[in-house]
Amino acid sequence: MSGRVEGKVAFITGAARGQGRSHAVRLAQEGADIIAVDVCASVSGTDLIPASTPEDLAETAELVKAQGRRIVTAEVDVRDFDALSAAVAGGVEELGGLDVIVANAGIGNGGQTLDQLSEADWSSMIDINLAGVWKSVKAGVPHLLSAGKGGSIILTSSVGGIKAYPNTGHYIAAKHGVVGLMKTFAVELGQHSIRVNSVHPTNVNTPMFMNEGTMKLFRPDLESPGPEDMLPVAQFMHVLPIGWVEPVDISNAVLFLASDEARYITGLQMTVDAGSTLK
Repeated sequence: MSGRVEGKVAFITGAARGQGRSHAVRLAQEGADIIAVDVCASVSGTDLIPASTPEDLAETAELVKAQGRRIVTAEVDVRDFDALSAAVAGGVEELGGLDVIVANAGIGNGGQTLDQLSEADWSSMIDINLAGVWKSVKAGVPHLLSAGKGGSIILTSSVGGIKAYPNTGHYIAAKHGVVGLMKTFAVELGQHSIRVNSVHPTNVNTPMFMNEGTMKLFRPDLESPGPEDMLPVAQFMHVLPIGWVEPVDISNAVLFLASDEARYITGLQMTVDAGSTLK
């Protein structure tokens, strides 16, 4: 099977690297043109995670072009609705439409209980991982409606949008909130044949997970833990005998939800979690 999203245009946030880049490339492999945005800068509260760069976004563009597809990129912070709207409008004008929205951009940090968490860290998390998802969808929906062809919207949540973990309460709250957004958008937009679903990854092999801060969160007993130290703890989270999945595993779920194979699927919380939510 090939060309599963042939002729479609997908708007993807957080596309400079990690899951967002993987989604862009995977959808391009199956025939989609891409509108790709990323902040390409450091974000307060994520100092231990290397920031995405303009060079990262440019590399995503080259990888999409290598699939024979078109791509429009913009350096945009998902907290900035006006910039998001302008980026989507510019991409739609150049690529001829919009069919798919993948609200993927987000940050991750932790290490404190909710009662000890700073207001600044709470605000950054909610503004990016929850309000940023809402703004991304809000920026794209008018183009889906004006085309009158329906569409697919996929929101990136997390297993943390289904269950709780300690010391990451602001992240858990945001990702649970994404589920509320998904279900409400699905109810409100269903009459226009626009489907809205969420994906719920477990640990994913990207810079957001594979970094010093996360490794110390998993192994606070060690001074300088590495992936091999984190693996036994991460594997314990799952039913399947793995510690994490690869970005393409999430992209394949996104591809399915974006394609006409999922034409009657809406309001779904799709887990790609190696059985994490069973434990």
